Amino acid sequence: MNIQTLSEVFPNRTHISTDEAAAVLLVKPQTMRKGHCICGEYAGIRPVRLASRKLAWPLDGIARALMQGAA
Repeated sequence: MNIQTLSEVFPNRTHISTDEAAAVLLVKPQTMRKGHCICGEYAGIRPVRLASRKLAWPLDGIARALMQGAA
C-alpha cells in the first residue's frame, strides 16, 4: 500500500485516527498508543495531538512505514 492508495481509501484527509492507522498497519490500537507514550512515535510515525487529546496519524508517515516493511 502506498500514499496514493491510502489517499483513495481516506479521501480528502491527511491524518487518520489511531484505530484507522492500527487497522492499516495490522496492529492493535493500544500498541500504537504505547509506542507513542514511551517513544513519542510508533514505527517512526509521529502523530499530532488534537485539542480533544486524541492522536492523528499522518498518512504519508504510515505509507513510509509500510514501504519500509515491504523492503
